[in-house]
Amino acid sequence: MAVNLQKGQKINLKKADGSNLSKIMVGLGWDAAEQKGGFFSSLLGSTKNIDCDASVFVCKDGKLRSNDDVVYYGNLEHNSGAIKHMGDNLTGDGEGDDEQIFVNLNQIPAQYDKLIFVVNIYKGEERKQHFGMIKNAFIRIVDSDTHTELCRYNLSDNYEGMLAMVAGEVYKKNGEWKFNAIGNGTKDVGLSELSRRFI
Repeated sequence: MAVNLQKGQKINLKKADGSNLSKIMVGLGWDAAEQKGGFFSSLLGSTKNIDCDASVFVCKDGKLRSNDDVVYYGNLEHNSGAIKHMGDNLTGDGEGDDEQIFVNLNQIPAQYDKLIFVVNIYKGEERKQHFGMIKNAFIRIVDSDTHTELCRYNLSDNYEGMLAMVAGEVYKKNGEWKFNAIGNGTKDVGLSELSRRFI
């Protein structure tokens, strides 16, 4: 039975029998909210084809140390081979996960201790698009071996005016991997600006 997390809640990433997980899939999803028509709607930006991009910052000692440690649509696999992004969804259309990132926890080199999962709107400022125009956003963790959903965090805060979001993080503490539901919106206009928060 998957756990529905609240903001700031942390959970151990373990199998149902209590053993440590080895492989997880992190799924992120969102839908464009229904837009009210009218004279001013064209001035306020359109929800049509909001392009949200999910990315991972792979951190050493909790910090992003290198551009090579950013896994995103332009760099789909971490050089360790432990983290693979399945590619960019340009619109968020369809049911279920919009973007998926597979992580082999056992393959992550020992110097890395945190994976920060973020989502930003591509050219959001230019297109006058923000996370207030998005509904049903979530991040979930699935056991890749059994395809069992372990936990889900529905991002339900008011994200009006926010161009990016720190959805959650997978981190290692005392040799065990855990997940933290974060859900913080930011006004960073792009991935490089967002990444500076973690350098």
